[in-house]
Amino acid sequence: MHDKRIRYVAVNSDLGVLLVAGSDAGVCALWMADEEASLIKSLRRRFPLAEPATAASTDAHVRRWARVALEITQGHGDVTKVPVDVTGTPFQKRVWQALRKIPRGQTRSYAQVAADIGRPTAFRAVAAACGANPVGLFIPCHRVIREGGGLGGFAAGIERKKFLLERERARSPKMREKIWTRAGELNLFSLAR
Repeated sequence: MHDKRIRYVAVNSDLGVLLVAGSDAGVCALWMADEEASLIKSLRRRFPLAEPATAASTDAHVRRWARVALEITQGHGDVTKVPVDVTGTPFQKRVWQALRKIPRGQTRSYAQVAADIGRPTAFRAVAAACGANPVGLFIPCHRVIREGGGLGGFAAGIERKKFLLERERARSPKMREKIWTRAGELNLFSLAR
């Protein structure tokens, strides 16, 4: 991976700065922080030859992936439309594949994910795989929570995880249906006239 051509884009979002880096095969890093300089420093440690994406059409895919990342922070955007180019153990890759199947606006517990991949007692290993996830939003580990409903951990900070979950829930089709149903019950639309 270190010898691949890696390009990156840093964009401002409601969650702070998002750094999206990718090869021609897919996104290999998506990180969040309060400042761009620390993200670029971390990226260069992992990918010493990484360079900023240019306006050239050869880098258009990285800019497109950054736009999808911004859409996800706004509660929409489809993680399955972005290819990922990540390395991990076979177990981590199974966990990450399972996470990409969790619909926006929904969550799973670490234990549920462990059961989904056929390893029902491996919930701590699932949590570790979430923590090792290098492409945060595109492998949506923020959608995995503790069994009792607690948020658990998140590499970019628990406040960002809470923000993402709340925004996704508010924009999910099921929640919109509940809002419209509740509004009809309360006859809110007649009050607005």
